Amino acid sequence: MSNWNERTLLLIGEENYKKLEKAHVLVVGLGGVGAYAAEMICRAGVGEMTIVDADVISPSNRNRQLPALESTHGLLKSDVMQSRLLDINPKIKLNVIAKYIKDEETDILLDSAKFDFVVDCIDTLAPKVNLIKKTLDRKIPLVSSMGAGAKTDPTKIEIKDISKSHHCPLAHMLRKRLGKLGIKKGFQVVFSSELARPEAVILVENEQNKKSTVGTISYMPPLFGCHCASVVIRGLLGEIEIRKED
Repeated sequence: MSNWNERTLLLIGEENYKKLEKAHVLVVGLGGVGAYAAEMICRAGVGEMTIVDADVISPSNRNRQLPALESTHGLLKSDVMQSRLLDINPKIKLNVIAKYIKDEETDILLDSAKFDFVVDCIDTLAPKVNLIKKTLDRKIPLVSSMGAGAKTDPTKIEIKDISKSHHCPLAHMLRKRLGKLGIKKGFQVVFSSELARPEAVILVENEQNKKSTVGTISYMPPLFGCHCASVVIRGLLGEIEIRKED
């Protein structure tokens, strides 16, 4: 236990490591992107995390989602990730919320603690917009994941301000919604400039919170999650400037 983090210390030094130990990071959404983001943040040595997801694991999650195994079907993603993160770092302070965050629940969540960073991995537009807006209102640093589906080229993944995102349908819809709220820039997003494959998207009916199902490949959502984690860690260490622009 005394040296599980020795490689991280070797890279960033003890002073920077202490910055991570003192940080509290919120990750909302523990699917294909969010679970990997949460694990990478945990493995980096962040001292406190709050993880949020109300979904249970289904067989279709297994092609890309970290907590999804044949043995975990039907379990809450948040419960599986709680066990996993505590097994990585038993000393981490971990807060687990198995709720679908929307409307006033977003305010309650964001006011429940002093967060140093928020990671948005929600894949439904309305609650995503709500979380982003209210996080920016509180001037909490934020990174948001755009769509990892219908794409296969990892070299096209980028990290930029939301205003500079392109060739991503989710980012396009998000910019339109946020623009109506007066938000046009001011937070980092992870997106892919690769053109989405139209044949990989099908419409669905009578499925809660979803209007479509998008084909995905195993490695793209995890890479998005790793990119999100990199923004958090580098932001906490002061290696990149993360702030809400006026």
